[in-house]
Amino acid sequence: MGSTSRQLHVFFFPFMAPGHMIPMLDMAKLFTTRGVKATIITTPLNVPSVAKTIERTKTCGNSVVKIDIQTIEFSAAEACLPEGCETTDSKTTHEKMTTFLSSLKMLRQPLEQLLQNHDHPHCIVADMVFPWTIDAAAKFGIPVLVFNSSSVFSASAMASIGQYKPQVEVSSDSEPFVIPNFPGEIKLTRMKLPTFTDNKYVKAFFSDLMKEVGESEVKTYGVILNSFYELEPAYANHYTKVCGRKAWYIGPVSLCNKDAEDKANGDCNGS
Repeated sequence: MGSTSRQLHVFFFPFMAPGHMIPMLDMAKLFTTRGVKATIITTPLNVPSVAKTIERTKTCGNSVVKIDIQTIEFSAAEACLPEGCETTDSKTTHEKMTTFLSSLKMLRQPLEQLLQNHDHPHCIVADMVFPWTIDAAAKFGIPVLVFNSSSVFSASAMASIGQYKPQVEVSSDSEPFVIPNFPGEIKLTRMKLPTFTDNKYVKAFFSDLMKEVGESEVKTYGVILNSFYELEPAYANHYTKVCGRKAWYIGPVSLCNKDAEDKANGDCNGS
C-alpha cells in the first residue's frame, strides 16, 4: 500500500505582548510560504488581535497565508491579576510584570490538554519566557524550538552574563563591569541590565527566570532569532561556539509584510 506524507505542522506559542507576538506571527506567515501548516496558540482575549492580523495579511510574498488559531484558557483572577489581563505593554511595571510572568506556568496544563486532544504538531516554536514548554511537549514526543525576539548581541550578552555573573563582583549598581569572554570590551552596570530593580523579590524572580531561560535554550532543539548572521557575525559565532546554543537566524521577519498597517505595527513593536 502506498503511504501519504502528512503536511508539516508547527504550533507557534507566542508570549502575550506586542513585541513578542507580532514577530512570531510574522514568522508563522513565513513558514506558511514554505508549505508549512501553522497554528497559533494563545489565550481567548488575544484571539481578536491575532485574527485581525491574519485576516489583514491576505498574502505574504506570493503565497496565500492561512494560519489556524487554537486557544488555551488563562484565569486572570486565579493569578491575582485584574479581570481581562491577558497581555502586557510598555507601561507595565516590573512588579506587575513579575505577577504576570509568574502566572504563565498556569498555561502548562491547558497546553498539555491541547496536545493530548489535538493531532500532534511536528514541533512547537515557543517564546523564550515559556521554558517549561520543553518538558510539557516532551511528554508527547514533540520537539521544541525557542524563539528569542531580540538581537543576537542581546541574546549572547545575556547568556554570558548568566554564565559568568560579572554583576555580582562589583560593589555598587553604578560600577561598570566588562562582560567576560565576549567580543569587544562591552561595559555595563547593574542599572543597565533589563532585569534591574530595587525590589528584592522582583529581582530574585527575574534572576530565576533568566536562569530557566538559559537552561531551556541549551535543552531545546534550537533557538530561533529575529536577526541575520551577516549583521552580527561575531556575536552569532559567540552564541553558538561559546554559549553552546544551536541557532537559526531568520530575521528580520517583518520583511514578509506587504500591507502598510502590518509594516507600521512591526516597526513599532520589534518585528
